[in-house]
Amino acid sequence: MIDHKHLRLLHALARTGTLSAAAKTLFLTQSALSHQILALEEHYGLKLFERKSQPIKFTPAGLRLLQLAEQVLDLTQTAERDLARLASGDAGDLRIAVECHTCFDWLMPAMDQLREHWPEIEQDILSGFHTDPVNLLVDGKADLAIVTETPARPGIHYHPLFRFEIVGLVGRRHALAGTERLQGSDFAADTLITYAVPEELIDLIQQVLKPAGLHAQRRTTESTVAILQLVASRRGLAALPNWSVQPYVDRGYVLAKRIGEHGLWRTLYAATWHSFGEQAYVQDFLRIIRDHSLSTLPGIELAED
Repeated sequence: MIDHKHLRLLHALARTGTLSAAAKTLFLTQSALSHQILALEEHYGLKLFERKSQPIKFTPAGLRLLQLAEQVLDLTQTAERDLARLASGDAGDLRIAVECHTCFDWLMPAMDQLREHWPEIEQDILSGFHTDPVNLLVDGKADLAIVTETPARPGIHYHPLFRFEIVGLVGRRHALAGTERLQGSDFAADTLITYAVPEELIDLIQQVLKPAGLHAQRRTTESTVAILQLVASRRGLAALPNWSVQPYVDRGYVLAKRIGEHGLWRTLYAATWHSFGEQAYVQDFLRIIRDHSLSTLPGIELAED
């Protein structure tokens, strides 16, 4: 009765914690996923998890099958990597370009895990901040670029990684500390503290301020810690990805506020040449990024193609 799709289903449930998120991971409807679970439970006459718990809480039967899923899927992935090596040889390169300052929080651990899986692949992060990393692919200077914009370029494919929310940051004693949300006018009335990058790359300016005809005075600095220090000192406001600031928010160093009624959300993509993105070690790297990010970064969501 158990086949590979059931093991992938159980693994996705454990990894995401909800039926809806697991369905997105497997590119299924929630109804189809529920039907597969019900068929498995009816076959064994056992419940696999508690229906009303969130995140999902597995029963002893569910935990036993989850243990099997982790073992089998790990062995399957290892075998597939070995077969890919035999088919393509041992050589390979992965030169990575990034456009976001905060990507290294999750990129470096993902690269470490890829190195364990594919020790023969030469990995490198291109030094410096790149305003147009996709152009480095076109020029043959990079193999993969981490981006938020997806301009159509012949031969370039964008692999969705995850969605994240950009939150507004205020000091604990700032006049806006008691507000539930921040609006564009709040940033326009204060100083906007950002990285030293062109304003074309700042989501708050492009997605919130400009459409509303607003302008904010900017103060720039080089690091996330420096931005947070200035915010904590009431030198201005900032807007950064939720995962990059959550540890400081948890410690009460600064306060995080949703921007607008529904929040300011962005999606990260990995850009590659289409043929390069189909290689086994690149596909493994994309899977590692998604799995690692979902399990370690707070407040992110799976992105769909």
